Amino acid sequence: MKTLTAKEVQEKLEQGEQLNIIDVREDDEVREGMIPGAKHVRLGTVEERVSEFDKDKEYVMVCRSGGRSGKAYQYLESQGFNVINMEGGMLAWEGETK
Repeated sequence: MKTLTAKEVQEKLEQGEQLNIIDVREDDEVREGMIPGAKHVRLGTVEERVSEFDKDKEYVMVCRSGGRSGKAYQYLESQGFNVINMEGGMLAWEGETK
């Protein structure tokens, strides 16, 4: 499994890198704050929304602690997508949220 730490993701964003961040948490969790620019796709809907993903792009999967995003990672990777799991999830995130 390819991973980045929350700090590495934050540094990439601060350096102006364009990341395709997918937050797979539930609605109530996302209301508490998301990484700016992230797209919300609940884990339970990833399979039905797979057509929204582009195999030419790389996606950084995020959840609360890294477990659910790991599940999303495994599914998307099995479908041929290029994915990275953010270790520690939002619990490890120290950057700004929206």
